[in-house]
Amino acid sequence: MRQSSVRGERPRRRRSGTQQQPDADQLGWDDSLYKDAGPPPDAPDRIPVADAVSADGAGDGNSDKTTGRSDGKTARGGKGGRGGGRRKGGDAAAHGGRRRRRKGRVLRWTALGLGFLLVGGAGAGYLYYEHLNSNLRKGKLDLGEGGLRKPEPNAFGQTPLNILLIGSDGRNNNKNIELGGAAEDRDRKPLGDVQMLLHVSADRSNMSVMSIPRDTRVTIPKCTAPDDGTVYPQITAAINQSLQRGGPGCTVATWKELTGVYIDHFMMVDFSGVVDMADAIGGVPVCVDNNIYSHNRSDGHGSGLKLTKGTHSVKGVQALQWLRTRYGFEDNTDIARAKAQHMYMNSMVRQLKAGTKLTDPGKLRDLAEAATKALTVDDDLGTPMKLYDLAGQLREVPTKRITMITMPWEYGPGEKYVIPKPVEAEQTFALLRNDTGLDGKDTGKKKKAPDPKPSVSKDQLHVVVQNGTQSTVSGPAPGRAGTVQQRLAQLGYTAAGTDSTLISQADTTVEYSDKKLRGDALALAKALGLPTSAVRESGSAEGLRLIVGNDWRTGTVYPKPAGGGDDSGKAPENDSTLNGEDNKACMKVNPQYTF
Repeated sequence: MRQSSVRGERPRRRRSGTQQQPDADQLGWDDSLYKDAGPPPDAPDRIPVADAVSADGAGDGNSDKTTGRSDGKTARGGKGGRGGGRRKGGDAAAHGGRRRRRKGRVLRWTALGLGFLLVGGAGAGYLYYEHLNSNLRKGKLDLGEGGLRKPEPNAFGQTPLNILLIGSDGRNNNKNIELGGAAEDRDRKPLGDVQMLLHVSADRSNMSVMSIPRDTRVTIPKCTAPDDGTVYPQITAAINQSLQRGGPGCTVATWKELTGVYIDHFMMVDFSGVVDMADAIGGVPVCVDNNIYSHNRSDGHGSGLKLTKGTHSVKGVQALQWLRTRYGFEDNTDIARAKAQHMYMNSMVRQLKAGTKLTDPGKLRDLAEAATKALTVDDDLGTPMKLYDLAGQLREVPTKRITMITMPWEYGPGEKYVIPKPVEAEQTFALLRNDTGLDGKDTGKKKKAPDPKPSVSKDQLHVVVQNGTQSTVSGPAPGRAGTVQQRLAQLGYTAAGTDSTLISQADTTVEYSDKKLRGDALALAKALGLPTSAVRESGSAEGLRLIVGNDWRTGTVYPKPAGGGDDSGKAPENDSTLNGEDNKACMKVNPQYTF
């Protein structure tokens, strides 16, 4: 894949060769994982990831209800990274320059939200890196059987990045029991009580974070546990139960099946991990509009959070309490809790992008230790260097283009759980699949050029039709490629053929390999009644390829999207929407939990 960026081409930087104990500064970037946006630039400006995942848990009242109604050349290039050779003698200016460069490197590390820093002496840097590497826990990315296709790179070779953030409520050790309560749950498999999808656009211009309430009833697909081979059959249950069915890879499979969004990585943290990370960061400002004490003497419901009205910097146990609080915010539901978690994340992002006060090497080590010990990640993300590289990708996003929402939902029978709101939820998922920012600012940001005219007559246009209806829940819709190919022949596209390879894709698309074919692709889409958003440039397509997705499983007429309309370019109205620059938001306190 060609390395590129919206800011132009950047040279690739490679890790050092085979030195046994390189200096920490010689450990460079691993740009093999994310080639499209290049290595992190020098600006001391990084977006955090690890502590964005928070464990709220079910210990907050131990209720099953959602509602509460119950990661020889150095990283700087060149042989020594010093601009092409060592100067002779004791040139003070040269030494001063090196000191300034060292200071610059410290500042760059400081701004990393994950804090995966390589610090220490020249002989210790490599050993310390290996130590951090051993801290990380790893797991298989996807335990399902789905074949959801990774999005095609855009014209610049860039692809979007989707990371599933999971907060576990496990009480598998004394510290987690102390923090989460419910000692009787020590042997229970953990639930995934916080689940957020972090979507970063291909050009790194915006980021969308979508939470799903823990008790949302969904189809959890068949999952096979990687440790003992246990096969968990498909069920319909609360989404937080997916973590119990083989691990985070089953939660990934569930999200892919529900949203149709390809997921690149997961990151999971438990109660103690949240506390350790919050302590290492040094506190995150949060705000309440009234005094709050999340504790009900009659039934013990509550996280224990106690704050007076106004803004407070929370860390450690208090940060965990904030992230777990349900009883005390708004209507005592998981919906309000997700909003509080978004506020915490937003505040943390702003604080770290502003420069955090972690300028002391000892504090930096503490943050690196806390982050690597706190996280469980997928195998492909399982080194500190890859996490560092990931943070470099995220730092591209300006705060004003960060949008956080809760999935559109509605109550199920008896208001004991929620379900995805049929029209609005699917519209939101479609925006993520189409790499459209949820803030609506992608629409109309460029003056629309007139649609090009077709370059080839219909009867001479080579089109390959492929069946993309493979689904782990519904199974494939057989014969779709042939059925739609016959329809194309009726419309005059007599040179159309089929590809018998079955794949999984949520949306029907028309892909073209060359800009000269865009006019032909648009005409083909129009003939079939497909929206303009279905037409996409693809580096892997040869000519034109029509993929019949899971949104068109029957018939020869493409079904209109539920709710009507084509591409609004903005998520449906949602009271939970929060912008990354909103530093004045305060959580509304429920009157029953004030003092």
